[in-house]
Amino acid sequence: MPRDTGFPRADAENDFLRARRAQVLSRLAARLRREPDDVNIMLPFHEVVAALGQVGEKRLGLRTVRLDSIVGSVDRTRDFDRRFRPTSARVRERWQRLALARRRGEPVPPIEVYRVGDLHFVRDGHHRVSVAHALGLEVIDAHVTEVVTRVAAHGIRHRGDLIVKDYRRLFLERVPLGGRARVAVVLSDPWDYAVLGEHVEAWGFRLMQDEGAFLDRVRVAERWFEEEYAPVVELLRQADLVGDRTETEAYLWVAAERYRLIRTHRWDPEVIAALRSER
Repeated sequence: MPRDTGFPRADAENDFLRARRAQVLSRLAARLRREPDDVNIMLPFHEVVAALGQVGEKRLGLRTVRLDSIVGSVDRTRDFDRRFRPTSARVRERWQRLALARRRGEPVPPIEVYRVGDLHFVRDGHHRVSVAHALGLEVIDAHVTEVVTRVAAHGIRHRGDLIVKDYRRLFLERVPLGGRARVAVVLSDPWDYAVLGEHVEAWGFRLMQDEGAFLDRVRVAERWFEEEYAPVVELLRQADLVGDRTETEAYLWVAAERYRLIRTHRWDPEVIAALRSER
């Protein structure tokens, strides 16, 4: 907790001023570093859930939550930044009242949050979170409701990351991979998920033509991963063609190059040799 002068009301006022200064300096530093505009913006809960695809939710009851896991809000994204520092003097009166209560040791009710993966989003208690941060606390009591999503929340740092998650969710609806396949297929560019989805569907169409039988999306996804993707990625590893990309990015690149160079959907030594000469 910041230094106590013995005058709780004055200390609470200083707590707020210090939090505001930190927010202004952080915004200035981000501008000087030319960081994306959304790097300091609190994550909006509804956008996150929409990108990940909500499956359901369940109440977990009272829990102790780490403050650094609270990254967003249901409806107060303008009043506080990503670290819950106040963005204006609009919240000052209530903020200082809560800071004064904290400094006097008065009981403060638990906040209410949604949990998505290992991230938390405030439903009620934004000022309490902000004050707890300013006073140097590490945890806070919260009533937690867990939200289950189709796509994992792992890797979300700021708002721009939601675009990738949204495209990945749509890709997995088209290509419903499971288990290790779901984990293995990873792309950085959100548009590449759309391109890969088209590619897998075309591969599945050719497979059904060859076999003269209909296959649903789940079966096409399984066979594409086992018969096409995994063997090709292994060939690319052996040929040292992955480079600094993800394996899926390498696969997508060489799949396009394969057809451009040789006009074939097959994989053989001739294809690999042509690809290596073009690298």
